[in-house]
Amino acid sequence: MAISYNKLWKLLVDRKMSKADLRRAAGIAPNTMTRLRRDEEVTLTVLNKICTTLNVDIGDVMEFVDELSI
Repeated sequence: MAISYNKLWKLLVDRKMSKADLRRAAGIAPNTMTRLRRDEEVTLTVLNKICTTLNVDIGDVMEFVDELSI
């Protein structure tokens, strides 16, 4: 299984918010944003910051996908 943050990027587009805006608002380090863009694992602390900032649930920003469908 692989991680996909496509839901997060779609949510940002819907809210007219840039990735840089999210990074600043949630207090996320630039290298962590790079990991998110690459669909790499990040800590639950980071995901909590994102969810709290956007007032959403974790399932609204990420999902596990079958690696064969990537």
